[in-house]
Amino acid sequence: MNENNYVQQGPIGIFDSGYGGLTVFRSIVSHLPAYDYVYIGDNARAPYGNRSFETIHQYTLECIKAFFKLGCPLVILACNTASAKALRTIQQLDLPGLAPDNRVLGVIRPTAEIIGQYTLTGHVGVLGTKGTVASKSYEIEIHKLYPGVTVHSKACPMWVPIIENGEYNNAGADYFVAKYLDELFTETPEIDTLLLGCTHYPLLLDKIKKQVPEHVKIVAQGDIVATSLSDYLTRHPEMETRLSKKGQRLFYTTDDTVDFDLHGKNFFGEAIQSKQIHV
Repeated sequence: MNENNYVQQGPIGIFDSGYGGLTVFRSIVSHLPAYDYVYIGDNARAPYGNRSFETIHQYTLECIKAFFKLGCPLVILACNTASAKALRTIQQLDLPGLAPDNRVLGVIRPTAEIIGQYTLTGHVGVLGTKGTVASKSYEIEIHKLYPGVTVHSKACPMWVPIIENGEYNNAGADYFVAKYLDELFTETPEIDTLLLGCTHYPLLLDKIKKQVPEHVKIVAQGDIVATSLSDYLTRHPEMETRLSKKGQRLFYTTDDTVDFDLHGKNFFGEAIQSKQIHV
């Protein structure tokens, strides 16, 4: 490539309100290991699940600006709440004035595109935070693609605090896992596909499996989002050429790095070393 055709390259940004996005990041790295990545967890202001649309938009936008300053031309919102409450506004209203050639993608659309392929009964359960459930984003997106599928959403407000505090392996977690799942399946026993609509929830997967009927398919988002990203880069070579490929991974948190590294390894699957960032 000569100097006249030089393209400034940068890493892919992966965003979450805290640790949960690391489960998606883990799958993305597994599928696309050659690229450089920057992860930001907004732990200082987590969880996002119970906050208003306006607050989540503000927080998410501030973090996206931080990604752009770090040179990321593409940012993945690996957070269902941010994807549900902030993504559309950012894409339509903020990006054109902020960085019109950059892109911000979420996790809800790629999940909705594939979830209808799993169900035989036409009844899908979605487990998520209060914010994700209240937004009705999954109902809207799945209905567009699979009008014959009925979505039954269930807010699980205690799951993220349990996971964030490292209590997900303890007996206390069993009670709250059983509570929400019993309520969901009592209301709608026809459900045969269960979507973990929060990136934290894979850490509760073993407990969830014990509480649902054996025939129910449990779907986590990591591999779905990773496959969707790979497809996106194939379809958008103008973005792919802007991404650097040295296999580097940087981790940032808006809160304490020691705590982030300690808990983050449980989500990412290996030891990490983060830096603090102010957004």
